[in-house]
Amino acid sequence: MITLGQIGIGYWGPNLLRTFTSLPGARVKTCCDLDEERLTQFQTRHPAVTFTTDYSRVLDDPDIQAVVIATPAVTHHEFAKIALQRGKHVFVEKPLALSVSEAQELVAIADQKHRTLMVGHLLLYHPAVRRLKEMMETNELGRIYYVYSRRVNLGRVRRDESVMWSLAPHDVSVALYLLGDDPAEVSAQGFAFLQPDVEDIAFLTIRFRSGIVYHSHVSWLDPHREREFVVVGDRKMAALDDVAPAEKLRVYDSGIDSPSYASYTQSLTLRIGDILIPRIDTTEPLVLECRHFLECVEQNRRPLTDGANGVRVLRVLEACHQSLKQGGRAIACE
Repeated sequence: MITLGQIGIGYWGPNLLRTFTSLPGARVKTCCDLDEERLTQFQTRHPAVTFTTDYSRVLDDPDIQAVVIATPAVTHHEFAKIALQRGKHVFVEKPLALSVSEAQELVAIADQKHRTLMVGHLLLYHPAVRRLKEMMETNELGRIYYVYSRRVNLGRVRRDESVMWSLAPHDVSVALYLLGDDPAEVSAQGFAFLQPDVEDIAFLTIRFRSGIVYHSHVSWLDPHREREFVVVGDRKMAALDDVAPAEKLRVYDSGIDSPSYASYTQSLTLRIGDILIPRIDTTEPLVLECRHFLECVEQNRRPLTDGANGVRVLRVLEACHQSLKQGGRAIACE
């Protein structure tokens, strides 16, 4: 049995609390948040959990083996650092920190203390994303031409971070996972309409060393609610729609076939084939993610979304942020 403490039950924290309290092998002992009214509400739902406004009740408790951090991103580094230094395993919501240097410090402390550090890049535990990864690894889609994603909605508008820092980590982490390649160059543009210097929409373009291009559109100022990820290959194309109630992954046996030799007289051939709906595990991704964290703590395994993975995502986001602030200038990735 792993004893957990949680800091933060704001927007996403309640989902983590619900999931960890439902999993066998885990006991959430203490949960901290500054909003006393919310603490009262959750106390009735989780009577076995102690709720407090004092985060030291979590960080200083020797009985608590692992800490779940679901606070505003600006506090992630501080809380994770204290928890790791006190010998606790850490699950921290994305992003791991707000700079590569801060994230690297957390990774170093976790390694030094031999503690698990896991970042909440939830989509990497999504069964549809896992299935898409398998298809790409077995060359079912063929040579990949390009990848794009859309994560747009009307709201939820943040004041403490831009839409790029709020939404783009989800899809950037998926792109890095699926392609298994290092970015060579990024460019980004963003626009602030509702608040000064807080971008409401952003467009990110990442060119990978393999030549594959990934494009991302994120917005909280859009009439549509879309969470779509599309991979286009020379054999087949795949579209993942996380908003769809069912059939979240569709594979299109379609494309454009070119002649096997150069010819001005032979035209390209449009191919429209069947649509395949792969069978996908229906387990909630958050359950898989939280269960993975517990297993890594118990078995001393390195998580799929470990600290190094968090640093990798942050490198891309930092470069995109730099490009965005310079009007979209291309930035080379180290």
